[in-house]
Amino acid sequence: MSETNYADFVAGKTPQDRTIMHVLYGMHTISPFTFWSLSVVALIVNYIKKADESEPLYLGHHHFMIRTFWWTLLWLVVTSPLYLLLFLPGMIAWLVIGAWYIYRCIRGWLRFNDNEAAPS
Repeated sequence: MSETNYADFVAGKTPQDRTIMHVLYGMHTISPFTFWSLSVVALIVNYIKKADESEPLYLGHHHFMIRTFWWTLLWLVVTSPLYLLLFLPGMIAWLVIGAWYIYRCIRGWLRFNDNEAAPS
């Protein structure tokens, strides 16, 4: 069997560009288990790569990862008083937010792997 060269699907993209996107999605996906530290690193790389990006597929996925991060941070901040005042409801809220974050990352990652536009 011959290997599929994904760079053929998107003009001007190298296999290294795809690898970077996969690494970014991977970092975002496992970041809830690293106290979100990998997500911050991935976010910085997303912003750097997005600035030089012209391909709509890649640009859309960078925007998707950035939006997912900021919405997650917003909901973590909004529910933090609940977490501090009432431990159990706050913990449940943060688990739901973490599950939503992982779902969004996996959903976007699978769509990128299939060369589809990022979900909205």
